[in-house]
Amino acid sequence: MNKITIIGSGSVGSTIAYTLTVSGLSSEIVLIDIAKEKALGEALDIRQGLPFCNPCTVYAGSYEDAKGSDIVIITSGVARKPGQTRLELAQTNIDVLKTIMSEITKNAPDAVYLIVSNPVDVLTYAFCKNSGIPEERIIGSGTILDTARLRSRLSEYYSISQNNVHAYVLGEHGDSSFVPGSLANVSNVPIEECHKSFVNADGMLPELNYEEVEEYVRKSGGRVIERKGATFYAVSISVCHICKCLLSGIDTTMTISTMMHGEYGIDDVCLSTLSVVGNKGIRSKVHLPLNDDEIMKLRKSADTLKNIIKNVEI
Repeated sequence: MNKITIIGSGSVGSTIAYTLTVSGLSSEIVLIDIAKEKALGEALDIRQGLPFCNPCTVYAGSYEDAKGSDIVIITSGVARKPGQTRLELAQTNIDVLKTIMSEITKNAPDAVYLIVSNPVDVLTYAFCKNSGIPEERIIGSGTILDTARLRSRLSEYYSISQNNVHAYVLGEHGDSSFVPGSLANVSNVPIEECHKSFVNADGMLPELNYEEVEEYVRKSGGRVIERKGATFYAVSISVCHICKCLLSGIDTTMTISTMMHGEYGIDDVCLSTLSVVGNKGIRSKVHLPLNDDEIMKLRKSADTLKNIIKNVEI
């Protein structure tokens, strides 16, 4: 038995609730939104399909209904518009987070908090600084979606299962993110050698264009927004993966946004590196053997976020 509260019943929040229900990960799901009728409608729509799913209770409620939650997922805020960067949303969504923070932490002080709203790194930082919740129970969804996009792109390129692709996106969930190529591999074949090892019907593949792949990862979210108005399926699946790892008790590594305390020479900012997630939150961080160029890129990404933090009221 476990309970998950989702704050925000927009496209992302409601799709997370739906995905959690279908996956059977939670026995109780609470939707909270200032737009109460919207939350009621989303909960009712999901609830009417429950006879075909694992037993689960899905309903719209208030902050008091969040009591006893194992996980609280925060998706509320203003959505990114076409052509708008995640960082342009910063102050608006920080202010939204502040209105939520005191009420939800008062009612669910023991939950793991999963921040999904953008700009996720800045909001995760604000939550760490102001919520009073221990940092090991504060997770930003970070680059877990970017990493999924990267692995999806590489699996298409080499015509191989995504499960065989091992590569990460680190840094900001945004334009300063990067792929540490020195660690990327497909079935233990270093990524720079894959064009020789994985052949298609015409023979060897051309060498991978790193810049094209990184550009794809950075811009694909924007392309989805341009074409359909919002992104919510892939991020919902990613968030549910984090929930599964939190509830399973089996430690799993993933690229999530956490507070930095001197790792790679970076301090007092939230961004994505590789962390170990288990029951009740972040177990530890994995110190990746990044080369000097990759450490420089990670520090540059940290500086990008710090510049935003300096210009907003946390």
